[in-house]
Amino acid sequence: MATLTGLDLYKKFGHPGKKKFINTLVVWDVPPELEIGFLPNKIYCHPIMIEPLSRAFRNLVVRGYAGEVKTWDGCWNFRPIRGYEKVYERLMAAGKEEQAIKYLSIHSWACAFDLNAGENGLGKKPKLSKGFVKCFTDAGFDWGGYWVRPDGMHFQLAFL
Repeated sequence: MATLTGLDLYKKFGHPGKKKFINTLVVWDVPPELEIGFLPNKIYCHPIMIEPLSRAFRNLVVRGYAGEVKTWDGCWNFRPIRGYEKVYERLMAAGKEEQAIKYLSIHSWACAFDLNAGENGLGKKPKLSKGFVKCFTDAGFDWGGYWVRPDGMHFQLAFL
């Protein structure tokens, strides 16, 4: 299965920098039984994230991996993929919005989140356990730790 891209999200939801899109985001009040240590009790995200996040958090609790959560490092952040900022800006300035969208992070649609960023930097060998990662991949997320340029902190929806 191919990794979900910004273009996929753009075609489904529109440009994430527009007020019309931003107004679709929600503050998810995490149910008490899914509140885990360093995870926030309220998460600003796209509504389609609530069910898979619920499954992932439940997996962490049931499978005994909740203690591995050290930090929640964000979900929604309108920005290009790290390293592609200038490409995005150049294409947008040229009026090539659909081409530019390919360089926006999935965080821009609030369909991705980062965990334990301090130990799992972009381009570095990830330090998350296989069981921990499986809690999320079983719930419908892709993990950036498997990518050519590893991003071990990053999880994003695997499909729409």
